[in-house]
Amino acid sequence: MNNAKRKEILTRLRDANPHPTTELNFTTPYELLVAVTLSAQATDVGVNKATAKLFPVANTPQAIFDLGVDGLKDYIKTIGLYNSKAVNVHKMAEILITQHGGEVPESREALEALPGVGRKTANVVLNTAFGWPTIAVDTHIYRVSNRTKFAMGKTVEKVEEKLLKVVPKEFKVDVHHWLILHGRYTCIARKPRCGSCIIEDLCEFKDKTE
Repeated sequence: MNNAKRKEILTRLRDANPHPTTELNFTTPYELLVAVTLSAQATDVGVNKATAKLFPVANTPQAIFDLGVDGLKDYIKTIGLYNSKAVNVHKMAEILITQHGGEVPESREALEALPGVGRKTANVVLNTAFGWPTIAVDTHIYRVSNRTKFAMGKTVEKVEEKLLKVVPKEFKVDVHHWLILHGRYTCIARKPRCGSCIIEDLCEFKDKTE
């Protein structure tokens, strides 16, 4: 895999989807932060169903805090690990109120200090809410990067490091979304849909399917 191939892959993904975004539903940075926190080990569809009921009732740190942990659980109990997530989201709301004036901080360090927020969640929020050229490596991006040989690494951290190094600046803001969507719908885990893949001729996966 060379840089010319990488640029052509990204160009094709961009041409097919010029304005990609997350499939999580949100209207504010805080809604995005909550949705991404809830999405750990859960599907975007499942999170969207829960937040469709939660956000009309409570979509600010103060409103979430006022719900209380048990009140919050009632809205998110259809999501995996909802007990611990309710505790984290409630505590997060309190910290945002007391330390950040009720606003989501545009700072990696401040985001990662929040309960339930790791590097991946911080990357998603910085990228999708604030337009930073960060790349959050989830299972889809990890698989696509290694399978295609676009950016190989034995850990998500190594893949992120490689992507940041090899992705040209013009693609950095959106590459996170393109790779996730490609992994979710085309380069799927068990049997990739190589025959309908727009980058099949550029990908270096040896065991391609029809």
